[in-house]
Amino acid sequence: MTKPATRAKAAKKKVAATKKPVLLAGGNPQIAKGEGDAVLQSYIAAMPGWKREIGRRLDALIVRTVPGVHKAVKWNSPFYGIEGDGWFLNFHCFTAYVKVAFFRGASLKPVPPGASKHKDVRYVDIREDDPFDEAQLGDWIRQASRLPGERL
Repeated sequence: MTKPATRAKAAKKKVAATKKPVLLAGGNPQIAKGEGDAVLQSYIAAMPGWKREIGRRLDALIVRTVPGVHKAVKWNSPFYGIEGDGWFLNFHCFTAYVKVAFFRGASLKPVPPGASKHKDVRYVDIREDDPFDEAQLGDWIRQASRLPGERL
């Protein structure tokens, strides 16, 4: 026989599982921290509007470029890395763009255009009407995946 408290907890979990994620400032989805493809796909599915397609394209490009890439969501952002070697990239939704961060971006050739207060980090901002430069992004992803990762 199920206790009433147990039934209430189960009902609460079911409601939480069917609830749409909260969108934080800039439309960034609030997704519970976790590891693996499923949690990362939940983040992408919750990205608003045109940003969702950017998320899908980035994820597909990263998976094609770095077979066996390790995925996670931390601090409401998708992270990509090499298991046991740390993270090399993440992205995050802002109001007018999706920001891709290369944690060792200062070592990439050419260096991605966005500077950071952290000496090694470089950014690429992708706006709605920007061309998606798959060749350049893929080259940066390939290079970044071969550098020592960040331990976060």
